[in-house]
Amino acid sequence: MPGRGKVTIERIVDIDPFPLPLGLLFPGASLEALGEHRTTLDGAHVDWANGTILLAVQSHLVRAGGKTILIDTCVGEHKQRPVRPEWHDRASTRYLANLKACGCTPDDIDIVMCTHLHADHVGWNTRLDNGQWVPTFKNARYMMSAREVDERAGEAAAKPQANHGSYQDSVLPLLERGAAHFVETGEEIADGGKILALPGHAPGQIGLELQSRGNATSVFCGDAIHSPAQVFRPEWSSAFCDDKAQAVATRRALLERAAGEDLRLIPAHLRGSVMRVRAGGNGFSPVIEP
Repeated sequence: MPGRGKVTIERIVDIDPFPLPLGLLFPGASLEALGEHRTTLDGAHVDWANGTILLAVQSHLVRAGGKTILIDTCVGEHKQRPVRPEWHDRASTRYLANLKACGCTPDDIDIVMCTHLHADHVGWNTRLDNGQWVPTFKNARYMMSAREVDERAGEAAAKPQANHGSYQDSVLPLLERGAAHFVETGEEIADGGKILALPGHAPGQIGLELQSRGNATSVFCGDAIHSPAQVFRPEWSSAFCDDKAQAVATRRALLERAAGEDLRLIPAHLRGSVMRVRAGGNGFSPVIEP
Protein backbone atom coordinates (compact mmCIF):
# COMPACT_ATOMS: atom_id res chain seq x y z
CA MET A 1 0.00 0.00 0.00
CA PRO A 2 1.62 3.29 -1.04
CA GLY A 3 2.20 6.21 1.30
CA ARG A 4 -0.88 8.25 2.11
CA GLY A 5 -1.81 11.71 3.36
CA LYS A 6 -1.87 13.30 6.76
CA VAL A 7 -3.36 11.30 9.62
CA THR A 8 -4.30 12.65 13.05
CA ILE A 9 -5.02 10.49 16.09
CA GLU A 10 -6.47 11.72 19.40
CA ARG A 11 -7.54 9.94 22.58
CA ILE A 12 -11.12 10.43 23.81
CA VAL A 13 -10.91 9.35 27.42
CA ASP A 14 -13.83 7.86 29.31
CA ILE A 15 -12.11 6.42 32.41
CA ASP A 16 -8.42 6.90 33.25
CA PRO A 17 -6.95 5.30 35.20
CA PHE A 18 -8.95 2.10 35.22
CA PRO A 19 -7.11 -0.17 37.68
CA LEU A 20 -7.61 -3.93 37.73
CA PRO A 21 -5.96 -6.35 40.16
CA LEU A 22 -3.09 -8.13 38.45
CA GLY A 23 -4.43 -11.56 39.38
CA LEU A 24 -7.89 -10.72 38.07
CA LEU A 25 -6.70 -9.41 34.72
CA PHE A 26 -3.90 -11.94 34.23
CA PRO A 27 -4.66 -15.09 36.24
CA GLY A 28 -1.52 -16.70 37.61
CA ALA A 29 0.64 -13.63 36.90
CA SER A 30 2.90 -12.11 39.54
CA LEU A 31 4.60 -8.79 40.09
CA GLU A 32 7.86 -10.69 40.61
CA ALA A 33 7.74 -11.76 36.96
CA LEU A 34 7.80 -8.07 36.00
CA GLY A 35 10.40 -7.00 38.55
CA GLU A 36 13.23 -6.33 36.12
CA HIS A 37 10.90 -4.13 34.06
CA ARG A 38 9.70 -1.97 36.93
CA THR A 39 11.39 1.18 35.65
CA THR A 40 9.41 0.98 32.41
CA LEU A 41 6.06 0.04 33.92
CA ASP A 42 5.87 1.63 37.37
CA GLY A 43 3.46 4.49 37.88
CA ALA A 44 1.79 4.71 34.49
CA HIS A 45 1.05 1.04 33.80
CA VAL A 46 1.53 -0.91 37.01
CA ASP A 47 0.77 0.17 40.56
CA TRP A 48 3.19 -1.99 42.52
CA ALA A 49 1.91 -0.87 45.91
CA ASN A 50 -1.66 -1.95 45.18
CA GLY A 51 -0.88 -4.84 42.85
CA THR A 52 -2.92 -3.44 39.96
CA ILE A 53 -2.55 -3.02 36.22
CA LEU A 54 -3.44 0.52 35.17
CA LEU A 55 -5.48 0.79 31.99
CA ALA A 56 -7.55 3.49 30.29
CA VAL A 57 -11.05 3.11 28.90
CA GLN A 58 -11.00 5.33 25.83
CA SER A 59 -11.77 5.77 22.16
CA HIS A 60 -9.39 6.84 19.44
CA LEU A 61 -10.49 9.60 17.09
CA VAL A 62 -8.83 9.23 13.71
CA ARG A 63 -8.95 11.64 10.82
CA ALA A 64 -7.61 10.02 7.68
CA GLY A 65 -8.39 9.99 3.98
CA GLY A 66 -11.21 12.50 4.37
CA LYS A 67 -12.96 10.35 6.99
CA THR A 68 -13.51 10.90 10.70
CA ILE A 69 -13.33 7.54 12.45
CA LEU A 70 -14.08 6.71 16.08
CA ILE A 71 -12.53 3.43 17.22
CA ASP A 72 -14.43 1.76 20.09
CA THR A 73 -16.93 3.66 22.21
CA CYS A 74 -16.16 2.82 25.84
CA VAL A 75 -18.79 2.34 28.58
CA GLY A 76 -21.53 4.83 27.78
CA GLU A 77 -24.20 6.33 30.01
CA HIS A 78 -27.38 4.95 31.58
CA LYS A 79 -26.25 1.40 30.82
CA GLN A 80 -27.25 -1.15 33.47
CA ARG A 81 -24.00 -2.81 34.56
CA PRO A 82 -24.60 -3.76 38.23
CA VAL A 83 -21.83 -6.37 38.27
CA ARG A 84 -19.29 -3.58 37.71
CA PRO A 85 -20.38 -0.57 39.80
CA GLU A 86 -17.99 1.92 38.15
CA TRP A 87 -19.79 1.27 34.83
CA HIS A 88 -23.32 1.10 36.21
CA ASP A 89 -25.99 3.66 35.27
CA ARG A 90 -23.50 6.44 34.66
CA ALA A 91 -24.60 9.99 33.90
CA SER A 92 -23.03 13.40 33.28
CA THR A 93 -19.69 11.93 32.24
CA ARG A 94 -17.12 13.94 30.27
CA TYR A 95 -16.99 11.68 27.22
CA LEU A 96 -18.90 13.82 24.73
CA ALA A 97 -17.23 16.94 26.12
CA ASN A 98 -13.85 15.32 25.53
CA LEU A 99 -14.92 14.58 21.97
CA LYS A 100 -15.99 18.19 21.51
CA ALA A 101 -12.64 19.38 22.87
CA CYS A 102 -11.08 17.64 19.87
CA GLY A 103 -13.26 19.71 17.56
CA CYS A 104 -15.76 16.96 16.85
CA THR A 105 -19.46 16.43 17.52
CA PRO A 106 -21.28 13.08 17.31
CA ASP A 107 -22.76 14.15 13.97
CA ASP A 108 -19.26 14.61 12.52
CA ILE A 109 -18.34 10.92 12.87
CA ASP A 110 -18.35 9.05 9.54
CA ILE A 111 -17.32 5.63 10.84
CA VAL A 112 -17.53 3.95 14.22
CA MET A 113 -15.28 0.92 14.21
CA CYS A 114 -15.86 -1.68 16.92
CA THR A 115 -12.74 -3.79 17.37
CA HIS A 116 -14.93 -6.24 19.29
CA LEU A 117 -18.21 -6.13 21.16
CA HIS A 118 -17.33 -6.29 24.84
CA ALA A 119 -19.28 -3.89 27.04
CA ASP A 120 -16.39 -1.43 27.53
CA HIS A 121 -15.96 -1.04 23.76
CA VAL A 122 -19.57 -0.43 22.65
CA GLY A 123 -21.27 1.65 25.34
CA TRP A 124 -21.47 4.94 23.47
CA ASN A 125 -22.70 3.21 20.32
CA THR A 126 -26.13 4.18 21.60
CA ARG A 127 -27.72 6.76 23.87
CA LEU A 128 -31.02 6.78 25.70
CA ASP A 129 -33.71 8.94 24.03
CA ASN A 130 -37.25 8.87 25.45
CA GLY A 131 -36.72 5.37 26.77
CA GLN A 132 -35.26 4.03 23.51
CA TRP A 133 -31.68 3.22 22.59
CA VAL A 134 -30.74 5.17 19.47
CA PRO A 135 -27.39 5.53 17.66
CA THR A 136 -25.25 8.22 19.28
CA PHE A 137 -23.45 8.86 15.98
CA LYS A 138 -26.43 9.12 13.66
CA ASN A 139 -24.47 9.81 10.46
CA ALA A 140 -21.93 7.02 10.99
CA ARG A 141 -21.64 3.53 9.65
CA TYR A 142 -20.86 1.20 12.53
CA MET A 143 -18.26 -1.27 11.30
CA MET A 144 -17.83 -4.61 13.03
CA SER A 145 -17.14 -8.27 12.43
CA ALA A 146 -20.07 -10.50 11.49
CA ARG A 147 -18.50 -13.32 13.47
CA GLU A 148 -18.36 -11.10 16.54
CA VAL A 149 -22.03 -10.15 16.15
CA ASP A 150 -23.00 -13.81 15.79
CA GLU A 151 -21.03 -14.68 18.93
CA ARG A 152 -22.64 -11.96 21.05
CA ALA A 153 -26.12 -12.66 19.69
CA GLY A 154 -25.74 -16.31 20.64
CA GLU A 155 -24.56 -15.40 24.12
CA ALA A 156 -27.45 -13.01 24.64
CA ALA A 157 -29.99 -15.56 23.44
CA ALA A 158 -28.68 -18.08 25.96
CA LYS A 159 -28.28 -15.57 28.80
CA PRO A 160 -29.60 -12.00 28.39
CA GLN A 161 -27.10 -10.58 30.89
CA ALA A 162 -24.07 -12.06 29.13
CA ASN A 163 -21.41 -9.42 28.52
CA HIS A 164 -23.26 -7.13 30.97
CA GLY A 165 -26.32 -7.07 28.72
CA SER A 166 -24.50 -4.88 26.23
CA TYR A 167 -25.74 -6.73 23.14
CA GLN A 168 -29.32 -5.62 23.81
CA ASP A 169 -28.59 -1.97 24.52
CA SER A 170 -25.49 -1.23 22.44
CA VAL A 171 -25.46 -3.58 19.43
CA LEU A 172 -28.98 -4.81 18.64
CA PRO A 173 -30.39 -1.26 18.19
CA LEU A 174 -27.82 -0.66 15.45
CA LEU A 175 -28.74 -3.87 13.67
CA GLU A 176 -32.42 -3.05 13.86
CA ARG A 177 -31.84 0.38 12.29
CA GLY A 178 -29.52 -0.87 9.55
CA ALA A 179 -26.61 1.15 10.91
CA ALA A 180 -24.19 -1.79 11.17
CA HIS A 181 -21.79 -2.70 8.38
CA PHE A 182 -19.96 -6.02 8.48
CA VAL A 183 -16.34 -5.75 7.41
CA GLU A 184 -13.92 -8.35 6.09
CA THR A 185 -10.19 -8.81 6.63
CA GLY A 186 -8.28 -6.63 4.18
CA GLU A 187 -11.23 -4.32 3.51
CA GLU A 188 -10.16 -0.69 3.10
CA ILE A 189 -12.52 1.46 5.15
CA ALA A 190 -10.71 4.74 4.49
CA ASP A 191 -7.86 5.81 2.26
CA GLY A 192 -4.83 4.03 3.73
CA GLY A 193 -6.80 2.14 6.38
CA LYS A 194 -7.52 -1.60 6.15
CA ILE A 195 -9.07 -4.18 8.46
CA LEU A 196 -6.90 -6.78 10.24
CA ALA A 197 -8.10 -10.02 11.85
CA LEU A 198 -6.96 -10.25 15.48
CA PRO A 199 -8.83 -13.23 16.95
CA GLY A 200 -8.31 -14.66 20.39
CA HIS A 201 -9.41 -12.11 22.93
CA ALA A 202 -12.74 -12.19 21.11
CA PRO A 203 -13.59 -14.57 18.25
CA GLY A 204 -14.23 -11.78 15.77
CA GLN A 205 -11.83 -9.14 17.05
CA ILE A 206 -10.52 -6.87 14.32
CA GLY A 207 -7.96 -4.09 14.13
CA LEU A 208 -7.19 -1.22 11.80
CA GLU A 209 -3.87 -0.85 9.99
CA LEU A 210 -3.45 2.76 8.95
CA GLN A 211 -0.72 4.14 6.76
CA SER A 212 0.06 7.84 6.58
CA ARG A 213 2.44 10.19 4.81
CA GLY A 214 6.03 8.95 5.00
CA ASN A 215 4.86 5.31 5.19
CA ALA A 216 4.40 5.44 8.99
CA THR A 217 2.06 2.59 9.90
CA SER A 218 -0.18 2.57 12.96
CA VAL A 219 -2.12 -0.47 14.10
CA PHE A 220 -5.14 -0.07 16.34
CA CYS A 221 -5.13 -3.50 17.90
CA GLY A 222 -8.05 -3.55 20.33
CA ASP A 223 -7.46 -5.93 23.21
CA ALA A 224 -4.88 -8.08 21.44
CA ILE A 225 -2.63 -6.27 23.94
CA HIS A 226 -4.12 -4.85 27.13
CA SER A 227 -0.96 -3.56 28.77
CA PRO A 228 2.74 -3.04 28.04
CA ALA A 229 3.27 -5.76 30.65
CA GLN A 230 2.21 -8.24 27.94
CA VAL A 231 5.00 -7.06 25.67
CA PHE A 232 7.42 -8.39 28.26
CA ARG A 233 5.16 -11.36 28.99
CA PRO A 234 3.21 -12.18 25.79
CA GLU A 235 2.18 -15.54 27.26
CA TRP A 236 -0.13 -13.71 29.68
CA SER A 237 -3.68 -13.70 28.36
CA SER A 238 -6.43 -11.89 30.17
CA ALA A 239 -9.20 -13.54 32.15
CA PHE A 240 -11.59 -12.05 29.60
CA CYS A 241 -10.05 -13.72 26.54
CA ASP A 242 -12.30 -16.13 24.70
CA ASP A 243 -9.47 -18.36 23.41
CA LYS A 244 -6.34 -17.81 25.45
CA ALA A 245 -4.04 -19.87 23.24
CA GLN A 246 -5.22 -18.02 20.13
CA ALA A 247 -4.82 -14.72 21.94
CA VAL A 248 -1.17 -15.57 22.71
CA ALA A 249 -0.52 -16.57 19.10
CA THR A 250 -2.12 -13.38 17.78
CA ARG A 251 -0.17 -11.23 20.24
CA ARG A 252 3.18 -12.86 19.47
CA ALA A 253 2.64 -12.45 15.72
CA LEU A 254 1.70 -8.81 16.22
CA LEU A 255 4.75 -8.13 18.40
CA GLU A 256 7.07 -9.80 15.91
CA ARG A 257 5.65 -7.75 13.09
CA ALA A 258 5.76 -4.53 15.14
CA ALA A 259 9.42 -5.07 16.00
CA GLY A 260 10.34 -5.99 12.44
CA GLU A 261 8.45 -3.18 10.71
CA ASP A 262 8.60 -0.47 13.42
CA LEU A 263 4.82 -0.35 13.64
CA ARG A 264 3.13 2.14 15.94
CA LEU A 265 0.85 -0.05 18.06
CA ILE A 266 -2.21 1.53 19.66
CA PRO A 267 -3.92 -0.91 22.04
CA ALA A 268 -7.40 0.10 23.10
CA HIS A 269 -6.52 0.45 26.79
CA LEU A 270 -3.00 1.89 26.52
CA ARG A 271 -2.29 4.80 28.85
CA GLY A 272 -0.33 6.83 26.33
CA SER A 273 -0.62 7.51 22.67
CA VAL A 274 1.61 4.99 20.87
CA MET A 275 3.72 1.96 21.67
CA ARG A 276 6.61 0.74 19.58
CA VAL A 277 8.22 -2.66 20.13
CA ARG A 278 11.87 -3.63 20.18
CA ALA A 279 13.18 -7.20 19.93
CA GLY A 280 16.21 -8.24 21.92
CA GLY A 281 17.56 -11.07 23.97
CA ASN A 282 14.81 -13.62 24.42
CA GLY A 283 11.82 -11.35 23.96
CA PHE A 284 10.37 -7.93 23.36
CA SER A 285 10.28 -4.58 25.12
CA PRO A 286 7.90 -1.62 24.70
CA VAL A 287 8.78 1.97 23.95
CA ILE A 288 5.80 4.06 25.01
CA GLU A 289 5.24 7.55 23.69
CA PRO A 290 3.18 9.94 25.85
